[in-house]
Amino acid sequence: MNARDVMTTDVVSVAPDTPIRDIAQRLLRNGISAVPVVDDTGAPVGMVSEGDLVGRSDADRLARRDWWLTLLAEGEELHPDFLESLGSNPLKARDVMSAPVMTVAEDTSVVEIARLLAGHHIKRVPVIRDGRMVGIVSRADLIKALASENGEAATGAGRRPAGIAKPGPAGSPPDGAAPEAPAATPSAKPEEDGLTARSFRHLVADFKQEQVHQREEARRAAAVERKQRMQALLDEHLSNDGWHRLLTQAHQAAERGQSEFQMLRFPSQLCSDGGRSINVGERGWPQSLRGEAAEIYLWWDQNLRPQGFHLSARILDFPGGMPGDVGLFLSWGE
Repeated sequence: MNARDVMTTDVVSVAPDTPIRDIAQRLLRNGISAVPVVDDTGAPVGMVSEGDLVGRSDADRLARRDWWLTLLAEGEELHPDFLESLGSNPLKARDVMSAPVMTVAEDTSVVEIARLLAGHHIKRVPVIRDGRMVGIVSRADLIKALASENGEAATGAGRRPAGIAKPGPAGSPPDGAAPEAPAATPSAKPEEDGLTARSFRHLVADFKQEQVHQREEARRAAAVERKQRMQALLDEHLSNDGWHRLLTQAHQAAERGQSEFQMLRFPSQLCSDGGRSINVGERGWPQSLRGEAAEIYLWWDQNLRPQGFHLSARILDFPGGMPGDVGLFLSWGE
């Protein structure tokens, strides 16, 4: 079961320039606690929740408490001056949204989605197809899917599969089943081909088949290795020691005269779009990051960007002509 099977497709969303009062009214009207923010192309660029509107700190909550209660007043008469002050609030979605937003592809398994929600302490994740949002998966969607799956399993328990005949008395065929046909007599062994062109062609065919088998085994092994690397990166969370180690290594790179340092190397499949936006240099590439890569981006955005550091991503190799590994680089050059 994957995202396509459980996602909600009728998604309420807002534009980056939507005023926060309008966002709050949409949350209340639709009985939801958050909305994705999408740009003109339909790509998610952030998420606005009730917490973003009310504020995370005690001071923010106190400052906006009256405004939030006003929206819950359900048409109660309020002073015109107070209503005018609410309507003139300049904040918009882009000012309060959480970004970058975690995203998944349609074929992302529900197990991976559950780990993503739990690992990053989020309640929902947009589903992306070709860079556009086509749905959203919430904790509630996962719970409904699991409950439905368990219910179907319980209903099917003890039910005889179609096409399986009921057993009859010992030694007799099942009800409605035809008597067993006598075992076929083995055919005579074909004569040896000997030293013929036909036998040589068989050798060539066997060799080519073995080559195909070996390539397929190598491909499967590489896929398993990539999946293990991706899972490790999804499960990995950098500690304070990890951040300190990365900064120390970046400092050492600067001492050697370098102007950038590779913070992380990871498979492009870890990106929600398979590395497409990074490969073509789209502005919204950070929204495709997941797991440890997304953590590094958020950490840079909050702590290092204000200090003048830059963060970039680029495809490092192209196995089979497709994007391979991605490098995440911290830079400090002019």
